Amino acid sequence: MGGGSSKNPGGSSGDQLYVSLKIENMDVKEELVPHVFGSIPIIGSWDSTRALSMERESALTWELSFVVPPNHGTLVFKFLLKPKDAESPCLVEEGEDRLLTGGKMEDESRSAVFKSPGFGQDELLAYRVFVIVDVISPFDLAASWRAYKENLRPSTVRGIPDISMNAAPEGCQENASAAVMELDLERYVVPSPTCASTGVYAANLAETPRSLGFAKCDVSSGSHNSCEVEFLKTDHTASDKVMPAAAGAVAAAAVADQMHGPKEDQCLAIVLVGLPARGKTFTAAKLTRYLRWLGHETKHFNVGKYRRLKHGVNQAADFFRGDNPEGVEARNEVAALAMEDMLSWMQEGGQVGVFDATNSTKQRRNMIMKLAEGKCKIIFLETICNDESIIERNIRLKIQQSPDYAEETDFEAGLHDFKERLANYGKVYEPVEEGSYVKMIDMVSGNGGQIQVNNISGYLPGRIVFFLVNTHLTPRPILLTRHGESQDNVRGRIGGDSILSEAGEIYSKKLANFIKKRLKSEKTASIWTSTLQRTILTATPIVGFPKIQWRALEEINSGACDGMTYEEIKRNMPEEYESRLKDKLRYRYPRGESYLDVIQRLEPVIIELERQRAPVVVISHQAVLRALYAYFADRPLKEIPQIEVPLHTIIEIQMGVTGVQEKRYKLID
Repeated sequence: MGGGSSKNPGGSSGDQLYVSLKIENMDVKEELVPHVFGSIPIIGSWDSTRALSMERESALTWELSFVVPPNHGTLVFKFLLKPKDAESPCLVEEGEDRLLTGGKMEDESRSAVFKSPGFGQDELLAYRVFVIVDVISPFDLAASWRAYKENLRPSTVRGIPDISMNAAPEGCQENASAAVMELDLERYVVPSPTCASTGVYAANLAETPRSLGFAKCDVSSGSHNSCEVEFLKTDHTASDKVMPAAAGAVAAAAVADQMHGPKEDQCLAIVLVGLPARGKTFTAAKLTRYLRWLGHETKHFNVGKYRRLKHGVNQAADFFRGDNPEGVEARNEVAALAMEDMLSWMQEGGQVGVFDATNSTKQRRNMIMKLAEGKCKIIFLETICNDESIIERNIRLKIQQSPDYAEETDFEAGLHDFKERLANYGKVYEPVEEGSYVKMIDMVSGNGGQIQVNNISGYLPGRIVFFLVNTHLTPRPILLTRHGESQDNVRGRIGGDSILSEAGEIYSKKLANFIKKRLKSEKTASIWTSTLQRTILTATPIVGFPKIQWRALEEINSGACDGMTYEEIKRNMPEEYESRLKDKLRYRYPRGESYLDVIQRLEPVIIELERQRAPVVVISHQAVLRALYAYFADRPLKEIPQIEVPLHTIIEIQMGVTGVQEKRYKLID
């Protein structure tokens, strides 16, 4: 029923009372807009055509606020429900007039009850009523008015109106929320930070060979005649870094492995196996990104990159024949060099190495296991694809992107050579049957397939298998955006659960229009929000798509600092303020969370985003979106607290076979 609160309405001379009338209904009738009418100084008329419209505060609550002197006369009023259809009759609150004196309302517990033949003979519509009163000084009033006037100024984006709204007919102001807003999507595109994987051949993002030093040429350009290779000595001094930069389950598992597992199990090598054009390098890059994001020191070692540095980029198909002893020896040599680099890196503190090569014979795999014996645990990851259309697509992408064919101007000649190479590998290919292994069979399409697991145990191998089960290459966009500006954003306060500001409400409408245009042909897209009302309100104008609330998407828990400004934290909790400045990644608010804690609770969100085959719109909060963006952009953990995720900006992540691409739209300056 009703309820309210009131701060001492006495106050000093000149103080005023700020009165907020609110009504709430769990069964909202969208066609009815609550109003207030009654005596001076509220409206001064019992004429329903002059009733004041209440503003929607949330999905269920409407509010009307005003300022009166502390010694004001008794205010007499009633609530009124006015249909959006101007021809339908208004519904006047049943019962006696409401009285408000000195900031207190008589009979506060009485609900506002309305009845009408339109609801059925005996059906009543009841609203919970409550009043909140604050004492404010004239200076506070002046400051609020000044802030209102400043925020009222129209803003523009790149010289065009920020929002175009149809003028509402006089007397129909409540229909303003249905205003038409036109967006030209491309006008709102702004520069994006470069994702590490955008437009780059995945193998080129792998670890730079250390045992080969560096090449004094651009290997990716295809030129190798002028390369001068230096062989450098590497310092293999072991590091005491054996724990992941992680929290929660990841840290707990690392401690258990360190205390109870064999020494070689503290490091893990994922060794790819498969014919060319089966998605090995793509899978390796994706797995590396996931493990890094979880906090594990992970590197991707691509043997093809070593081969190009050691032997050049223009090796013909004959180089890859199984009956070419010189070619076999050369390829085994670079594989051994890559393996030695990976093991050396593990001795220095590396935790997971992803070893990316065909590794298509038992002889090669036995060589790898012998090199790793007593140093790390080996899990073979075999990718098998029997879909000829997918293989053909991957082959063509290989010719377009691989440095091996950068100097080949004749596409068909390159295509013929690569198919010969593939046939040479196929003649000697031996499926994995030894050791610990995972087989991904026809998984890349995302339509069925199967995964086979043998002799896999432990926390991290289990997480890897779970991740692989849920990944696929189906192209789809993922849209990330913060909620519209909230009232706490305006006040500079962290945490909380405030509603949207005026600018935030405008953004919610523009976002809805953007989603309608961007995803107009997508019937299976979904909208994800946190359970905090500023994200739910931002999503409210979006129609036509299912909406899902995740507690995991809530803002970082600021604990004892919730509701404070950073200046207040600096003044009242100086030690906490300084600790946060020193290490924002690991700093945990008192009784709250750190960024590492946020990453751990977001892992199910990442898995589900990888599993989804349709577009997803994620409306969340700054810290959460920083962590999600870092995953897709493959940004180091230490950079997450500094990643820029502005208000009123949409980050579009395009997922697909060519990797991750990013585009940004800024709807409001």
